This record gives sequence, structure tokens and C-alpha cells, in this order.
Amino acid sequence: MINLVCSSRYRINRSILKSKTQDLLSKADVAPEKILNLVFVGKTKMKSLALLYKKENIALPVLSFSYRNDVLDGEKLLGEVIICYPQAVLLAAERNRKVDETLLSLIKHGIENLLK
Repeated sequence: MINLVCSSRYRINRSILKSKTQDLLSKADVAPEKILNLVFVGKTKMKSLALLYKKENIALPVLSFSYRNDVLDGEKLLGEVIICYPQAVLLAAERNRKVDETLLSLIKHGIENLLK
């Protein structure tokens, strides 16, 4: 199950991101009952998370937090992938790619880190 947390000010195609993320999880042999939270934040929030958890004073494009051993209401929580939406937009522009493509590559990167 994929929970998507996002401000309405960010232009995100929720249905495509959820289905493509589910495809990534299926390819990685992650059980469908596992919960993944996709969280989209701004630069200020990402900068504070990076400083707190990585000791880096910059807004990173993506962070992931694994909760594979935690149980939430009897269901397994795989983890969270936190994406800085403004950074994703900048990356897309730098790489001459669509924002959705860049978001998917950041999600893939975050999931790979969760499963290590």
C-alpha cells in the first residue's frame, strides 16, 4: 500500500506515481501488504530533515527512512521516501527531463536505499 502525502501546491499526478511506485515495489519482490509513505516537502522542511538526520545543511532531493522492523496497527511499514519537490523540479530542468520522470527516478532511488 502506498500513502502519498503532498501539499496541493505541488503539481503531482498521484495516480501515475502510485501505480509506477507499486510496479517498482513489485519488481523488487516487496509484499503488497507492506506500507510505503511517499512524502513531498519543500526546501525548508527538507533542509531541516537533512540537518537533523544527515548533518548536512542543504535541501537534498530525496531521503529515505526504513521502518522494516516496525509494526503499525498490525501492518508492516516498509518506510518513507521523502522528496523535495522544488529540488526535483530543478533537477528536471538541469537534466532536460519531465518532472514526473525525475520524481520517479528519485522514488526508485529512495526505494533502493530502503531495501539495502
